[in-house]
Amino acid sequence: MININNKTKNLITPEKAATFIPVFISSGISILIIIFFVIPQYFKSAEVNSELNSLIQKKNELNNLKSQYKIINRKFDMLKKEKLQIIELITGTSNLDTLLAELGKIGKKNNIEFLSIVPKEVVAADKNNNKKNVNKKVNQDDLINDPLLVEGIKKYLIDFTFNTDFVNLLSFLRDIELQDNVILLTDINLSSNSQDNDNKDIDNQSRKMLEINMSITFYGKNQLR
Repeated sequence: MININNKTKNLITPEKAATFIPVFISSGISILIIIFFVIPQYFKSAEVNSELNSLIQKKNELNNLKSQYKIINRKFDMLKKEKLQIIELITGTSNLDTLLAELGKIGKKNNIEFLSIVPKEVVAADKNNNKKNVNKKVNQDDLINDPLLVEGIKKYLIDFTFNTDFVNLLSFLRDIELQDNVILLTDINLSSNSQDNDNKDIDNQSRKMLEINMSITFYGKNQLR
């Protein structure tokens, strides 16, 4: 029993205590620093690094989106330009008032005596390419099946009745065809309006007065608001 106490006293000596106590204190402080400073900083650094990588990825994706946007925008501009060219081909550069005035000049040039001019329908297409009849007097199926009636174009259908002879009629129709707008002639009805039926001369027959009734369809620009 006496020997065990002596050995214990020999293990814990002032010299050994002076050596181990600073070591224990330093280890404890190091452990506390690791627990309360190093580990939090490590997780914080990992989180910052993750956010940085995410930002870099988003930046790369943004650059790709910008490139795709530029490509799509170029294609859109090309399609818009092509669409305007198609509208220009269909409608020309004149509006309805200019067309009617030009039609009056052509009629006067070819000795056309206009008896009546009756607007029948005005149709326009909206941004969704839905056909809208302004005066509600036309079959909806005719609107849907019209390939020339698209957004930016307005369709005018007018009935004309006039007097002229056959030669001037041909000249009148040729002049109409030379207009820069698309003009469609439909429902042409001719009836004799001459009392010189006994004259068999060919030239006089060609100059026989006729009453013509026909529908003319104009396509003009639709100024969308």
